[in-house]
Amino acid sequence: MAKRGKNYLNALKMVDRKRRYSIDEAIDLVKNTSYTKFDGNVLLSIRLGVDPKKSDQMVRGAVVLPRGIGKERRVLVFAKGEKETEARNAGADYVGGEDLIKKIQDGWMDFDTAIATPDMMPAVGKIGKILGPHGLMPNPKTGTVTFDVAKAVKEAKAGKVEFKTDKGGNVHMVVGKVSFDKEALKENIKTAIDALIKLKPPSSKGSYLRSVTISATMGPGIKCDVSQIYNWVRGK
Repeated sequence: MAKRGKNYLNALKMVDRKRRYSIDEAIDLVKNTSYTKFDGNVLLSIRLGVDPKKSDQMVRGAVVLPRGIGKERRVLVFAKGEKETEARNAGADYVGGEDLIKKIQDGWMDFDTAIATPDMMPAVGKIGKILGPHGLMPNPKTGTVTFDVAKAVKEAKAGKVEFKTDKGGNVHMVVGKVSFDKEALKENIKTAIDALIKLKPPSSKGSYLRSVTISATMGPGIKCDVSQIYNWVRGK
């Protein structure tokens, strides 16, 4: 087990590890347990009642967070012709085709989101092994393979977050900054969890939301009351 630093251990003392907190209490704790000198991220981690080994239980999607994530995203678009012009007009940071593919093959990765028109995917597939491990491969399920590049670029700039279950059935996503006010974080968290609930696979049995945890960058996880979270998100 990795040795924890003094700041982390002091932050951990503020958290009752046996307790399941309400969303308001959890957000307050995230702010109080953040000890980095920079404005850290707030991370939402959810364990789902799915078997990711089964293809029909892989949960993958994207959600536009209403309050953004507090970071300007650098958007790259693989397109040609009029779609290249459309992407530039929408605010894409980098637009191109084979030139960008060659640049990425040479080691350049200075972007946060990649979007591609469907006709560009055969070419983009050549760098799938490079983009994939970084979570940057365009995918129709997340809306990043589309001819509506203007919409995709604007959503990415507005705070669109992609997510998918890992091998343990967990989903992790950034939902804002520690400096965000409580209501902004609540709105983002509610939107993110609602998107996950809507993607529940029909074949998933039993409890779908198994655990909900939020934390600040490098800070301890604060476990939330799943029942309270579910009822809050679904308006019950």
